[in-house]
Amino acid sequence: MFNNKDQKVVEELSNSSNIIGKGTSVNGNIETFGNVRIEGKVVGNVTTKSKAVLGHSCNVEGNLLAQNAEIEGHIKGTVECTELLVLKPTAVIDGDIVTNKLVVESGASFNGGCKMGSGNKEIAISSERTERKHKPLLKAE
Repeated sequence: MFNNKDQKVVEELSNSSNIIGKGTSVNGNIETFGNVRIEGKVVGNVTTKSKAVLGHSCNVEGNLLAQNAEIEGHIKGTVECTELLVLKPTAVIDGDIVTNKLVVESGASFNGGCKMGSGNKEIAISSERTERKHKPLLKAE
């Protein structure tokens, strides 16, 4: 499927780490191949092909889609994990949860529905989506 060069690039991208620090506010969607840690505020969707960690001071207003996630802060939106979701004691989720495996520690709360055991969904990042090929425009004569 991948040749060695493509596979090396994908491995390098998935090994990257991103941090949104405490006191930082981001308006817009975040998409990454690598891990992401959020301690600040994000208004928008967060998508990662790796692990997302939402620290105790984070506030996310949008959906989260990740392979694995660990939540300590507050999120308003749907949380979807293809593998494991861990809710720490300070976690508050206002929205639905879709995950394969779920760990809820004492004190964590979520207000919404929960669906478990979902199949492995492919997480698509916009930079890897295929572009549509357009037909050339016809010239008027």
